[in-house]
Amino acid sequence: MFPTSIQKASPPKRYLYYAAVLVALVAWLLPLLAVLLTSIRSAEDLNMGNYWGWPKEWKFSNYIEIFQATPLTRYLINTVVITVPAVVCAIALATLGGYALAKFKFRGNLLMFCIFVGGNFVPFQILMVPVRNMTLRFGLLDTYLGLILFHLAFQTGFCTLFMRNFISTLPNALIESARVEGVNEFKIFWHIIVPLLRPALAALAVLLFTFVWNDYFWALVLVQSDSVKPITTGIASLRGQWLASWQLISAGSIVAALPPVAMFFLLQRQFIAGLTLGAVK
Repeated sequence: MFPTSIQKASPPKRYLYYAAVLVALVAWLLPLLAVLLTSIRSAEDLNMGNYWGWPKEWKFSNYIEIFQATPLTRYLINTVVITVPAVVCAIALATLGGYALAKFKFRGNLLMFCIFVGGNFVPFQILMVPVRNMTLRFGLLDTYLGLILFHLAFQTGFCTLFMRNFISTLPNALIESARVEGVNEFKIFWHIIVPLLRPALAALAVLLFTFVWNDYFWALVLVQSDSVKPITTGIASLRGQWLASWQLISAGSIVAALPPVAMFFLLQRQFIAGLTLGAVK
């Protein structure tokens, strides 16, 4: 019924599996390696057409120049200002909504849950025109608040689905015993439910932080000025009409990728625990 473990497979199948994993890993890492090497190339090296070869001159000063020659610091600050409130508020709302949908029985519970699930299947590209018109009408175009509110609205559905499924696995006996002792619902939620959700909260925080931090489409649609641009559209704007400093763009891309990677390693144990909880008994 279940597939055989690769350690118990025959030697030809095992070696073929290892080879396939190695090929897939190289294919996945090759573009990242190219960006990393380009970030330490000189402009002369790129002008000579040396895109994939070993750099003739290692210019780690590109990482200093990208901060001096471009408003990258401003882009990083903008991204933090947008990402942190969106992630915190979305997780908070999703935890409250997931708790209500998982542990309270009321009319329309299933319908509301289906609405949350159905919202995740709506292609976000078709929302471009109405969302832009809405931000124009309310004066939120090219503002931090407009982008924060959109990410909050768009990500809360997935987060609620995630938290509802996690909270539904918690035993009802914990909640019922607290109610018998006279504990009010908020204290039950804050002192009993939330501590048990730490693995799920960490996993969701890493996923959501990565989604919002790396967003390019909505940052391009809803933001225009450099004073509000996040780092994704900010780096893209460094490419000129006639000339592109690819070594600086690559260095900026590496800098932009560091915060999500750092957050993953910071919460790695909780992230893996949150994703695998309930997979085995």
